[in-house]
Amino acid sequence: MKSVVKNILLFIIVFAAELSAQKFSASVDNTTVGLDDRFQVTFTFEGTDINSLSGFSAPDFNGFMVLSGPNQSTSMQIINGAVSASLSYSFYLQPRNLGKSTIGSASIKYKGNIYKTDPLAINVEKGSSNPGSQQNNSQNTSGISNDEIAKNVFVRATVDKQKAYMGEQVTVIYKLYTRLNIASQMSISKLPQYPGFWAEELETPNNISFTTETYEGKKYRVGVLKKVALFPTQTGELSVTPFELDVPVQVQKKRRSNNAFDDFFNDPFFGIGQTIDFTAKSNSLKINILPLPADNVPDSFKGAVGNFAIDSQIDKDRTKTNEPVTLKITISGAGNISLLDMPELKLPAGFEKYEPKVNEEINRGQRISGRKTAEYLIVPRDAGKKEIPPVKFSYFDINKKSYTTLSTPSYTLNVEQGTGINSPEYAGKEDVKLLGEDIRYIKTDTESLHRIGKFVLNSFGFWAAVGFPFLFGLGLVVWRRREDKLAGNVQLLRYQRAQKIAKSRLKQAKVLMDANDHNAFYAEISLALFGYLEDKLHIPKSELSVERASVELKRRRQNAELITEFERVANKCEFIRFAPKESETAAMKGIYDELSNIITELEKSLSIRKNAA
Repeated sequence: MKSVVKNILLFIIVFAAELSAQKFSASVDNTTVGLDDRFQVTFTFEGTDINSLSGFSAPDFNGFMVLSGPNQSTSMQIINGAVSASLSYSFYLQPRNLGKSTIGSASIKYKGNIYKTDPLAINVEKGSSNPGSQQNNSQNTSGISNDEIAKNVFVRATVDKQKAYMGEQVTVIYKLYTRLNIASQMSISKLPQYPGFWAEELETPNNISFTTETYEGKKYRVGVLKKVALFPTQTGELSVTPFELDVPVQVQKKRRSNNAFDDFFNDPFFGIGQTIDFTAKSNSLKINILPLPADNVPDSFKGAVGNFAIDSQIDKDRTKTNEPVTLKITISGAGNISLLDMPELKLPAGFEKYEPKVNEEINRGQRISGRKTAEYLIVPRDAGKKEIPPVKFSYFDINKKSYTTLSTPSYTLNVEQGTGINSPEYAGKEDVKLLGEDIRYIKTDTESLHRIGKFVLNSFGFWAAVGFPFLFGLGLVVWRRREDKLAGNVQLLRYQRAQKIAKSRLKQAKVLMDANDHNAFYAEISLALFGYLEDKLHIPKSELSVERASVELKRRRQNAELITEFERVANKCEFIRFAPKESETAAMKGIYDELSNIITELEKSLSIRKNAA
């Protein structure tokens, strides 16, 4: 008896779960419409088995003209082995009368059960539902409003997470959705801004490849426009501004008619006709950024967030005094490699350390990853058995939500006595002064010494020899003071060296152009321009954009034509990946020349203004 009751309860639970997994709903793109507007109503069934559906019955659309429908579409997705699907029936309607109207319930049969939608209340107003919106309701020569086009061509921005820690990667993807034909090449009218973020462009194809995707019950051709990895540099709710794209679309020109049958064939989304320049604008994004935990923060933590590993190598374990040893430390993993601070190398007494040579390799796939290597040149000054202590590196592990500390092994260095002032051959010779490595003894016997030549105190050569060291020393003091001033003022140092660094990057870009390395060329050319502006205008990397640079140049009273030319070249550098592939060589040469000229002109103009000030 108990087993029978248990089976009945199990059947009831499974049956209830089966019913709860099914949903039949109605939606409308706008509940308030104008008498002259057309709108869409969609009836969607969601469940696990849409093949068992039958007997769809649409409501009586009293008070509305049916311009198109039912238009049927399906979608299916599999997440962690669970299958879900949907079947949608959509209608394009136009109101007949003013006032409040109701769209009744639709019904459908699923495995012997009847499912019904809730009625929809529609408020019909005179004219258009958005009379103040010129962008959405203005009509072009084809008679089709921008609002109608916007429903079928738009840019959608998605983010992989709505909440993240400071320093954690947030990936934003911009996709173009279209149900219309695109007549010719698209162009970007406005790039998004990322205030409060460090942005790294992720790899995307040079040419847009379209696939089919169902969104809100409609099928679209979808292409990826842009992928960006964002690393928050501050906490709180941060915003990403919209991405705007100029899209030339083809629509069919409307004919004047009062016949509903003609209105169906006047639907602008059937056939090919007039080309209209339309600006597709993405949605804005808001992301909540959390601060890193304040408890148990390691002393060696310098802001690294992600997942990393550390490795170290030393080129020798035996050496002599005054002979250099190379210690290499490598940090690798996933995270913001560009902003990674290398760990500090602390050496015991008896060593001299020089500034490390730092190299980085960055992979810009779905996530930012790579490695950063620092090569330290250390010179032992004392003989003996020396130990180089471990180097510690800490980061915040996103997966564990805690801090992790890594450490390199310690190294034992056997240092033998080499040549130099501390060598044994100099021991006991207290009356001998060492003037250089090539001088060992001083001759003290003067009997064989005698004067040769004439007295030269009044000669030109004598005073030249005396005066040159003085002038050289004076120049060296002036140069040293200037270097100390630059070293104490990081902004001034970056300002002075901005053009030199830009020229170096342009030289590297020329090598990449000759090698026909398209992606690396544009990455280097972009670094040349924006790196120059960052150093010259003192703009932080996380806030640098074309708009911000233009505002700063205007504040410094630069020539308006020069600013306009800069904006054109900067935007062209960003947009160039939309150019046809066969023109890549010519495009690289053109952008290289234009960018070189604009940096030269900016350097001249900024220098003149600075000197005038």
